[in-house]
Amino acid sequence: MPVSLGSGRHALDLDEGWTRRWTATWRYAGGEVTSAVADLAAVPVTRLGPMRGFTWRRDQRHRPGLEYMVSTGCLHGFESLEEAGLLLVLDFVGGVVEVLSQPLRLKFRTADGWRRHTPDFLVVSRLGIWLIDVRPADLIGDEDRESFAAAAEAALACGWHYTVAARWKPHVLMAVDAMSARRRPLTDPLGVRPGLLAGAGAAMTFGEIAAGSAVEPVARAHLLHLLWHRRVGIDLGRPLGDRSTVVLGSESS
Repeated sequence: MPVSLGSGRHALDLDEGWTRRWTATWRYAGGEVTSAVADLAAVPVTRLGPMRGFTWRRDQRHRPGLEYMVSTGCLHGFESLEEAGLLLVLDFVGGVVEVLSQPLRLKFRTADGWRRHTPDFLVVSRLGIWLIDVRPADLIGDEDRESFAAAAEAALACGWHYTVAARWKPHVLMAVDAMSARRRPLTDPLGVRPGLLAGAGAAMTFGEIAAGSAVEPVARAHLLHLLWHRRVGIDLGRPLGDRSTVVLGSESS
């Protein structure tokens, strides 16, 4: 769900030449490198390291962990359940080439002086580069909006995209999580796939397609696999269930 950054942007120093005054620092070849934001687009983003390692304390609310992504074939670090959910959705969307957590430290100027912000993720995909922050909507304060607005301006100056992952509709994450259980390669020794694709071509419901198979439990698992890989599709605006209409997906050919 979108987060308004207008109020945060008003506090930023965006006078002429700001891209030369603001700086970005990243880790490369074991050391830190700093440059003007104006030069950030030339950074070899696929070879960067995280600005800091994940830490955990007993009194810390968020919990670090590793999420495997089939898109990249790697484990990627996260510091909260919200970040884990984002990685899962990115993996479902597909086209992801690389994901880097804590990719850079931005130094920017506001009306109150200089501040620093480290975005949560840098995502390199076949559709472009995304800088992403993750923060539950009810925890976003005024300083956060300034930091997010600064990150958005820096991303725009580089030709990147920027977004804040602040809130998911609960059923969306539940559906993607259910599909992710069948995301790995899956053989079809019982030959159920042609019937499932035919059912999707006729816009039947999930329950109807599964029930029409001679091996319904296998059909259900295989349908989830086909959904994850976008061979078939559903409307994620509604909860996934037996009444969900299944259609042929963008990668059904």
